[in-house]
Amino acid sequence: MRKLVLGTMLAVMVSGEAIAQDAAAGEKVFGVCKACHQIGETAKNGVGPQLNGLIGRKSGSVAGYSYSAANKDSGITWDEATFREYIRDPKAKIPGTKMIYAGLKDEQKTNDLVAFLKQFGADGKKK
Repeated sequence: MRKLVLGTMLAVMVSGEAIAQDAAAGEKVFGVCKACHQIGETAKNGVGPQLNGLIGRKSGSVAGYSYSAANKDSGITWDEATFREYIRDPKAKIPGTKMIYAGLKDEQKTNDLVAFLKQFGADGKKK
């Protein structure tokens, strides 16, 4: 019985981690972002910069995109925690940003979006 309980707890913990970040669900969340951003091997800058290799990239550094001074001068290097803060309320994280998105308040959707974005390297290929 003890093994069954421990096994069940382990299964719940592992499945909880899988649920914590779901790239397929994140692709659906990214549908809203597509109005301004692209990602993938053929991504180009649009209203917003392409998002390939976002995690680990310095803010305001995509070639060919015209960033606000606030974004270029923010000193941010995107990691998961910083992106989460930013996407929750872009104008609070970087006052003066050109990004007009009101923010993503749903933590699960943010987890999923992060999982989706992390799949893409700087070259746009999935890792």
